[in-house]
Amino acid sequence: MGAGVSNWFLARAVAETGQLGVVSGTALDVILARRLQDGDPDGHMRRALSCFPVPSLAQRIVEEHCIPGGRAASQPFRRIPAYAAEPSVESQQLTVVANFVEVFLAKEGHDGVVGINYLEKIQMPNLASLYGAMLAGVDYVCMGAGVPREIPGILDRYTQHQPASLRLLVEGATGDDDYRMTFDPTEVIGGGLPPLPRPLFLAIIASAVLAQTLAKKATGKVDGFVIEGPTAGGHNAPPRGLLQLSDSGEPIYGPKDDVDLKKIAALGVPFWLAGGYGEPPGLEKALALGAVGIQVGTAFALCRESALTPETKQTLIGALRNGESEVFTDPVASPTGFPFKVARLEGSLSEREVYENRKRVCDLGYLRHVYRKPEGSLGYRCPAEPVNAYERKGGKAEQTLGRKCLCNGLLANIGIPQCHASGYVEKMLLTAGDDLKKLSPLVEQSGDSYSARDVVKYLLGSG
Repeated sequence: MGAGVSNWFLARAVAETGQLGVVSGTALDVILARRLQDGDPDGHMRRALSCFPVPSLAQRIVEEHCIPGGRAASQPFRRIPAYAAEPSVESQQLTVVANFVEVFLAKEGHDGVVGINYLEKIQMPNLASLYGAMLAGVDYVCMGAGVPREIPGILDRYTQHQPASLRLLVEGATGDDDYRMTFDPTEVIGGGLPPLPRPLFLAIIASAVLAQTLAKKATGKVDGFVIEGPTAGGHNAPPRGLLQLSDSGEPIYGPKDDVDLKKIAALGVPFWLAGGYGEPPGLEKALALGAVGIQVGTAFALCRESALTPETKQTLIGALRNGESEVFTDPVASPTGFPFKVARLEGSLSEREVYENRKRVCDLGYLRHVYRKPEGSLGYRCPAEPVNAYERKGGKAEQTLGRKCLCNGLLANIGIPQCHASGYVEKMLLTAGDDLKKLSPLVEQSGDSYSARDVVKYLLGSG
């Protein structure tokens, strides 16, 4: 659910019902820093930080980022340096601590099960992020938007606090190149910690071939699969074959994109279905197809515990009541090149006028592409950055058309938009699955506001 929508508060609420509560692991370093700069009014961040196993490090982060009473509304957030292939120790420390905080709070006060979700496409923070989540005892790690073949082995190494490396996907790399980044827990936070439990690993996939590949060639055990269809929110796998667009400009999916569930079942590991199953009949269908359950995002995004701003939730619920909700699969919005689901919302970047009036800036950099320079060093470019800057780095202008700044838009969704020195405040870019239109029964049943527990009861048919 984007960045921070499925926060610790929502994941904890779901886990308390006996289900798997999953926090979004995207941009947690920036999210923690901005929460602290807003004063951490409820004290949750500082409470979790006080339990970090290296107190001196946690205290330094509080001193560096926390503003007592919070920053002024017009004051820009302090910028966090964008990740690079060789990140600073300070960047890695902030990432470790931020992931620890989110998982710690999600697990606090109950004995339920908590997971965290990452994107393979956002590679560079993942090594430090995984370690931070494991320090907090995360139960599951989910990862999609790519081929996470190396992640299971990394989890194995982190149980003993051993260094781990990850091969970087580099545009223009030659067959002789092997670009990798390494994370050494001892160098980043120190040693002397007890062994860590190894979380279960779930790969998020969209084909049986990928499931078979990961089951055979992953560096460690893949404990299950989440199979996402093209109606799921966020990033979708592109259609197989030549990309064709509908009259409305959306990618057309066909029979080649159907997943052979029998082949996946034959692998002998559990699987969940996602995209189009977020209602009671969808759960029944998934179980009949051999799944052990379903992954649901959109219904929870509108519940009280999610981090979407209250005004946004009320606007979407009102649109549902009026039959006006609309989700568009944008083939070019995401700098990743993957189709991205966008909920049409007035005043957001989904509106052409709002998008075209935004000055291009890439100041967070999570979706930057790593590319090989002629001499072999690495550079970074994003199709959503200023066009002239992208071209100077060897990119083509046509690759920038329609690209939107997901990084800033997704953080605006949860009420922490950047306010630039010019006075411009970043606008939202909201994602939702096609299941959004199916939420009318839940809204009618629960009213204009509902809880995560209400969603679980609704899905299980006990509401």
